[in-house]
Amino acid sequence: MTQPHEGDEERDDAVIGMALQRSVLVIVALTVVGSLLWYVLKPVPESVAVMQTELQENAVRDAPMQSLPGIPWSEITQEAGINFQHENGAAGEKLLPETMGGGVAFFDYDNDGDQDLLLVNSQRWPWDQRSQKSPATSVLYRNDGGTFVDVTREVGLDVPLYGMGVACGDYDNDGFVDLFLSAVGPGRLFHNEGGRKFVEVTQEAGLQSSPELTSLEVTDDVTKKKRTIDFMPWSTSCGWCDYDNDGDLDLFVLNYVKWSRDFDLAQNFQLTGGGRAYGRPQSFSGTFPYLYRNEGGGKFQEVSESAGLRIWNPASRDFVAKSLGLTFADLDQDGWMDVLVANDTVQNFLFHNQQNGSFVEAGATSGIAFDTNGTARGAMGIDCSRFRSDSSIGVAIGNFSNEMTALYVSPDRALQFSDEAVSSGLGPVTRLELTFGIFFLDVDLDGRLDLFQANGHLEDEINRVQPSQTYEQPPHLFWNCGADQTTEFRLLTKVECGADFFEKTVGRGAAYADIDGDGDLDLIIAAAGRTPRLLRNEQKLGHHWLRLKLRGRQSNRDAIGAVVELTANGTTQVQQVMPTRSYLSQVELPLTFGLGKATTAEKIVVRWPGGRTQNLSGLELDRLHVLEEPGIPDVK
Repeated sequence: MTQPHEGDEERDDAVIGMALQRSVLVIVALTVVGSLLWYVLKPVPESVAVMQTELQENAVRDAPMQSLPGIPWSEITQEAGINFQHENGAAGEKLLPETMGGGVAFFDYDNDGDQDLLLVNSQRWPWDQRSQKSPATSVLYRNDGGTFVDVTREVGLDVPLYGMGVACGDYDNDGFVDLFLSAVGPGRLFHNEGGRKFVEVTQEAGLQSSPELTSLEVTDDVTKKKRTIDFMPWSTSCGWCDYDNDGDLDLFVLNYVKWSRDFDLAQNFQLTGGGRAYGRPQSFSGTFPYLYRNEGGGKFQEVSESAGLRIWNPASRDFVAKSLGLTFADLDQDGWMDVLVANDTVQNFLFHNQQNGSFVEAGATSGIAFDTNGTARGAMGIDCSRFRSDSSIGVAIGNFSNEMTALYVSPDRALQFSDEAVSSGLGPVTRLELTFGIFFLDVDLDGRLDLFQANGHLEDEINRVQPSQTYEQPPHLFWNCGADQTTEFRLLTKVECGADFFEKTVGRGAAYADIDGDGDLDLIIAAAGRTPRLLRNEQKLGHHWLRLKLRGRQSNRDAIGAVVELTANGTTQVQQVMPTRSYLSQVELPLTFGLGKATTAEKIVVRWPGGRTQNLSGLELDRLHVLEEPGIPDVK
């Protein structure tokens, strides 16, 4: 067989290549010819008429922005005789309780008709070797016509303790308001002896701390041996309410975290860039609230377990609560008080009263447990009010820095809330500050409830690591423009309130009262490690008002929990007698209704605890009225 030569292979390749080139040219030519024939012979489509629709203009909501009212405030702390200095015990170790106090309360301890003032103090730690003249104590100031006189020693309240908050309530219905002080360490109950002095009755009343919160058994990772860690009791916000409708006041006490000095120091919390920092609540175990049921005769029984208040984490079997803010409200209008609790870095609680001595925790199902992303926030203070002229009820919660204030709103009694902080105008402007004290009040007496916030950071060196943050912060005051406005709440400025109002402080507890009898509400802001700030409301808008002080007979003497509906100019306002609100604090018992330009209150309906209803009309405006609960129920 003849073998092919190399030259033959090259020639064959050349022949094949030329054949391929000719084939490609033929295919291209056929394609071009076919395309021309299709274009020439294709049918001409019928013309289609194009219809044009005239565009409608978008309807723009016509809600003109209301002009802001002038509501000036004067700082009168020293002028009024208040020289209190809060002692938080800080001496360089940066222990968590140093960041959290203190509370404040307005109440009439001597029944002379004006609002006295209690400022809760902490103290130096037992191991602090620094010399001091005498231990710090809380201070009670008697109101003498707008000037305050220190009567602490005179009435027996010069008792040193690491105080946090205060609850004011007449638990034995003798006509004089008693006091409970929460603390790091055992809380203290003081009985008011006829407006002359206070006597401590903590042990006799049975207000002991629970052993579940004061010790913990752990297993050492190395030795595998069990040992007991001892914790100090740490109660925070507290308040009185008649949860079982038996006519006397029961005591609800929140607890924060399981804490001890040794455990705190062992965590070695550090600031970015070096230096010890105050600790995070996530590093401490949770707790549960106490409920002391009033048994009569000055005795109480702790019933948190049987009442369903000890909430567990089902995965870790630890207690969940890290509670700071407390208020009460009959949310579903069934005649029984429910409980709202603001928790720090864990879900908020809504304890729904089951009318049988127990509660069901419904924070998650009701919508107040988390933010809109399902995340728990650093919640501090809390308040609940009907701030709109309809059936809506709102729950405001002050949160940590870089977290908006929450405004959970339910349109009716169905216990279904949604957070309307952004749509109401609160959200964006409350994101930066860290808010503790918070409450609704009508500062300009126009008939709409405004919102106040006391602000201040935890870390005194926060500006070193977060330039946008400061330790001392100004308060916020939001004017309620009405639900029909584009922005429901508008932040007031120095133009409306004056420079005094916005002085920075390390805000914690806050409260309001009419301290001078002129009908409008004044403010006090307590501060951690600082002096408080007493702010007098100087508004001169000419609005009418009505103040109501309720006294129970068959219900509790303070009428805590009573609801008043007042109708003027066809608009109905609803307020509840509830001093427990804000953070660690208590506001005055009398209710203040702003009437704006209305010249009469057409109708007043009082719904007393226990279900009695009282109808009133024709009350003289611009004065305080004392209303006694009727002896027999009115016909409904």
